[in-house]
Amino acid sequence: MKAVAYKAPGPIEREDVLQDITLETPKAEGRDLLVKIIAVSVNPVDTKLRLRAAPEGDWGVLGFDASGVVEAVGPEVQNFKPGHAVFYAGSISRPGTNSEYHLVDERIVGRKPASLSDAETAALPLTAITAWEMLFDRLDVKRPTPQGGNVILVIGGAGGVGSITIQLLRALTDLTVIATASRPETQDWVRECGAHHVIDHRQPLAPQVEALGLGAPGFVFSTTQTGHHLADIVGLIAPQGRFGLIDDPDVLNVMPFKLKAVSIHWEMMFTRSLFGTPDMAEQGKLLNEVAALVDAGSIRSTATEVAGKIEAATLRAVHAQIESGSARGKIVLEGF
Repeated sequence: MKAVAYKAPGPIEREDVLQDITLETPKAEGRDLLVKIIAVSVNPVDTKLRLRAAPEGDWGVLGFDASGVVEAVGPEVQNFKPGHAVFYAGSISRPGTNSEYHLVDERIVGRKPASLSDAETAALPLTAITAWEMLFDRLDVKRPTPQGGNVILVIGGAGGVGSITIQLLRALTDLTVIATASRPETQDWVRECGAHHVIDHRQPLAPQVEALGLGAPGFVFSTTQTGHHLADIVGLIAPQGRFGLIDDPDVLNVMPFKLKAVSIHWEMMFTRSLFGTPDMAEQGKLLNEVAALVDAGSIRSTATEVAGKIEAATLRAVHAQIESGSARGKIVLEGF
């Protein structure tokens, strides 16, 4: 089967950092599905993993988001059959989706939204799982905080996670959503996703939030640049609020939150599959709920560009765009 992979980690400018190769098609065993990949999208985690060493003596295949069709199933599979259209975000501990065929545990797979194309669908899984788990499992946004419990600030609203977070908040809660974006086009995008208010994350956040007259938000979800915004977050969040983050600040001093008794929540969407947790199947269930919301018209795909085929040259260009910080929504690739 065709695949895009790397052996030596390095900067995206190096042409051999991602290569077109041929690998043996894997076989479905246990609860695995063998999925014929139709479309994928690229996430910041792909660019981070590309800078780490590949498995010793082997090719490293990146990619997590996928939309495709079940080709074969393992003997223990319960919920899928060959021919089913599916979408999912894979596991960080297994080879990725930048290949013609891919193995994935059925428990983290959902039925593809019927109303979307494969390219539109591929934009959703990783970010939707991340947003859903942060909002409803970690921050528990349906349980109001004592103060500011009807307001949430989403930092980095125009990115993949921010884009779907705003939509899920509007579809499933009555919270007032403040989101950050810095350029006119990204501010417009955030409004299209449903943000009630948009502020500029290139400027101090606390004064802008205060100027809205909504009071201190009970919830803050930081998707990017958390280290840069940390002092502002400490200042603007309501006492007894809940703060969640997904990025990797070099240093995270949580002591300033103590005075306000703010709880800190990390989200890592790969945790359930990596550790095989007893609630691993919750990811498949929530993807099915996301698909239902899409088909009902309550949320939409965050795909903003189909960059081309799933091949090394195209993936290198997309990695470069994501690393530049200029991406809006999700960039997808389709076909081999």
